Amino acid sequence: MDSRKVFVSLKEIGRQMEMLDALFRHATEGIIVLRSDGSIVMANPKAADLFGYQPEELQNTGIEVLMPAQFAQERIYLAHFKNGAKALGMDEHMELYAKRRNASEFPVEVSLSPFQTSEGEFVVVFIVDITERKKHEKTIREANLQIQQLNEDLERRVRQRTVELADAIKAVESSQKEVLKALEKERELNLMKSQFVTVASHEFRTPLATILSSTALISKHTTTEDNDKREKHISRIKATVNNLTEILNDFLSIGKLEEGKIKSIPVLVDLKVFWETINEEVSGLCKPGQRISLGYHGQSDAWLDKQLLRNVLFNLLSNAIKYSGEGSEILVEMVCCNDRVDIDVHDQGIGISEQDQPYIFDRFFRADNAGSAPGTGLGLNIVKGYVELMGGTVSLTSSLGKGTTFHVSLVNKVPLNVPVEELT
Repeated sequence: MDSRKVFVSLKEIGRQMEMLDALFRHATEGIIVLRSDGSIVMANPKAADLFGYQPEELQNTGIEVLMPAQFAQERIYLAHFKNGAKALGMDEHMELYAKRRNASEFPVEVSLSPFQTSEGEFVVVFIVDITERKKHEKTIREANLQIQQLNEDLERRVRQRTVELADAIKAVESSQKEVLKALEKERELNLMKSQFVTVASHEFRTPLATILSSTALISKHTTTEDNDKREKHISRIKATVNNLTEILNDFLSIGKLEEGKIKSIPVLVDLKVFWETINEEVSGLCKPGQRISLGYHGQSDAWLDKQLLRNVLFNLLSNAIKYSGEGSEILVEMVCCNDRVDIDVHDQGIGISEQDQPYIFDRFFRADNAGSAPGTGLGLNIVKGYVELMGGTVSLTSSLGKGTTFHVSLVNKVPLNVPVEELT
């Protein structure tokens, strides 16, 4: 071989060795070369500085001196490089710590690379101090935890605000319903006032005119021979006053029902005796030839509000008399059981059309065929209110020209506050 070429080769080898030595000495990572038994062959200045030693102090010492006791078993990784194993990084999920000369510990990242020479197997260990990285990771974890807590707090507040908003919406909806209910009530009241004025102006005009004319005629009959004529006009005045009184009573009853001033107070009623009183009272209203019959079944005593029942029957019978012709029969059927009383009032009058029947219990409603018969359209509405106060129901069946039947079903129940002696 040419001596010049040998010189150049040796020079190149020397230059490469210098470069490798510079890389070894000035590397920013700690580098330790180990024998296969784990003893240290050499360590670069960075590795020695990391662990607090001089480079020569580490030579021929075991790697265990640089590892905390709990990590000394990690030498098992060295076995992976026997038999030509390739370079291997430590488990990324494993946290490794190194031990300084003063026994303090610090987190490290380690990478192992095996190689082989004529002297045997060796491992190059690259060591990086990751203390700062761990601090940053800790800061990031704490920040993430704070963000998570803030998100959870925000979600909790959002849920709370959502519930509060839902409650507020419900409150607003409830208020709106109350306002609408009040407006509807006011509208009904205004309508009632308007209807009252209309009915009053119509129903009061004729009776008042009758009273006025009868009064004027009475003043002209001054002699004894005119007594019959005076009595006739006086009777007309009395009948007219009674009619006006009934109208006013209807309006008063509606007002009391609206205000809740009327209550049902059941008492023990002998229905047969009670009927005799009602029959005597309404018989004076009958037209010529009209008769009222009673069909009674069951026990005689029942727990009912006597005054409300009187008003219901008087109203139904008055209507039956008013809308039935002379010589007709009005039949009342009563059935009294332990828990209920059923009353049917049949007449042979003009009847109610199918179109009018759904509205017959409405306030101020009068059937089309009522004609000129006096009335306010309040009577049946009052009947319905009284029956419902007694816990009952009222309905009707009717055919034009054939008559009408009103069905009343009432609860027969002993009140809770009745003394025992009244039950025996």
